[in-house]
Amino acid sequence: MAISHAQALPQEWQALGFTPGLSLRVFGMRRSGNHAILSWLQRNAPNRRSVFLNNCKPGTDPLQNSRGVAVNGAHAPQHKANRNMASVTQDAGDGALFLVSYEDTSPAEFDINRQASGRFDEALFSHNVLIYRSFLNWSASLLKKMQANDGYTLVRRNGIVLRTIDSYIRLLGLVRQAQDLGLVAICYDRWMRSADYRAQFLQDLGLGQHDNSLGEVQHYGGGSSFQKQASSAAELQTDRRWQQMRSDAEFQAMLHMAARDAALLEELEALFPEDAAYLKNVAQHQPLPQGEGL
Repeated sequence: MAISHAQALPQEWQALGFTPGLSLRVFGMRRSGNHAILSWLQRNAPNRRSVFLNNCKPGTDPLQNSRGVAVNGAHAPQHKANRNMASVTQDAGDGALFLVSYEDTSPAEFDINRQASGRFDEALFSHNVLIYRSFLNWSASLLKKMQANDGYTLVRRNGIVLRTIDSYIRLLGLVRQAQDLGLVAICYDRWMRSADYRAQFLQDLGLGQHDNSLGEVQHYGGGSSFQKQASSAAELQTDRRWQQMRSDAEFQAMLHMAARDAALLEELEALFPEDAAYLKNVAQHQPLPQGEGL
């Protein structure tokens, strides 16, 4: 009996409604420039044809647990995708780019007993991509974002920040081993600064260079924590976030705690030595006034 083309396809591609030319699974901490880089990848997709599943629930099938869908760069109806993914995504057509993103996690959080994408066949992903950012600017942006949420008490938002720093440390550990593990690691700081850096990654991933600009500011997660009115990513001062938070007492307290984390300092010394040096200087100062009077 002859097997039809549809029956020969992996069940994941049948559910998706098309066969991707390139499929990327992307991991990164929130406020690491994830969506800027994901937008850039979509703009450089073959004929700008792409499907993007945003902020999927870790440990589950991304086709069933995404928190947003975009087809060919435009937002698609989530409720319709939840009922029938192919009805939304099939218009991208065979050969389109397929992007799946996860936030505040990395492959370091999973093992053979619990896969990052649940029952989705991991062999179907062409590459696993890690997005990372310098600690001082990343932590400043994350805390600024938390402070804007009126529903978060100081204790709650700092609990979130500290737990996320723990995941960030493990992500950096993978970044250092990326080449040996077959992972693609993109540094947001360098991506922002260098068109050549961006172009090299497009070439490495097998994508053409259609739009290698920084693009527009993405509004996922509320957009920039610091520059709400900015429309072009080139306007953003992403390399100055920690200086803009330097006088914030909450940020100072967080830095004093981070400066005493040996595992964090070890990763930063390898990847962001200037950040490590600054934290070591912070650790030399007492966070509270000393002496009598209390």
